[in-house]
Amino acid sequence: MEERQALVAFGALSQETRLRILRLLVVAGPEGLAAGVIAEQAGVSASNVSFHAKELERAGLICSRRESRSILYSIDFDALNGLVRFLMEDCCAGQVGPCTDTAVPACGSI
Repeated sequence: MEERQALVAFGALSQETRLRILRLLVVAGPEGLAAGVIAEQAGVSASNVSFHAKELERAGLICSRRESRSILYSIDFDALNGLVRFLMEDCCAGQVGPCTDTAVPACGSI
């Protein structure tokens, strides 16, 4: 993932409702969720879901498809994995051990 793409993705995720929608879609898996179900679970209106989903879609993190009278949204796992890889690509100056070793304490717990 390029830095510009990562900035757009982080920008989209920097809003509470969009982050909530993305997390719901991660749990739902590849099948995704209908806009109405997302609205109910996220505690927002269906039009609000549509507004925020457009930003997530523009950022390349989710995609939508029409099924009958419903719009279903699903996560783009490749894009989300790309964002995580972008964050971790220079982890520990290329020394994989310290980044993956579960014995290493988290920040602030030393």
